[in-house]
Amino acid sequence: MEIKGFLLKYKPKLFTFHFSLFALLLLIAVTGCGYKPSSHAIENIFSDTVYVEVYVDRAEPENAPFIKDEMNRMVYTRFKGKIVSKKQAQSQIIVSYAGTTFTPLAYKNGYVTRYRADVRVTFDMITKQGKLKKTITAIQEGDIQASSLLSSTLRIQAIRRGLEKAMNEFLAYASAKGTKVGSSE
Repeated sequence: MEIKGFLLKYKPKLFTFHFSLFALLLLIAVTGCGYKPSSHAIENIFSDTVYVEVYVDRAEPENAPFIKDEMNRMVYTRFKGKIVSKKQAQSQIIVSYAGTTFTPLAYKNGYVTRYRADVRVTFDMITKQGKLKKTITAIQEGDIQASSLLSSTLRIQAIRRGLEKAMNEFLAYASAKGTKVGSSE
């Protein structure tokens, strides 16, 4: 009797079995179809050595270190590249932050409570394949607090989240270009 109770208590759940089977089939499908991460496609465009230069809107110079650090991190982690001086670089990424436009979306008692930030960034790339240019406008929405100190902080956070979105879109663009170049070889 005790063995029967033990088996009923520790019986494998049907969901666990199906999930494991699904995970195994997904793993086989992904590895079998020749899937490659986006960093492999980017290697078709960018060399191992990359120089990053950032131009920032004069109205908001505090964003320059953030953009530079994020682009460097992206080159290291996603491109698998190495940041070098302009003379040593085989590829260059020139980022131009052209400012942010804020548009009110909602009001309460005459005060703006929600806004949309349009962040404009231009990427000029000098690569193995030649020059590429991509202008991206990233949209970030957010709420505004009653405190002016909090609103200022939220404004900076909105700009930085918009810049992150623009850089991720740039990565997707570069990856797509690399896939196109890689498939034509």
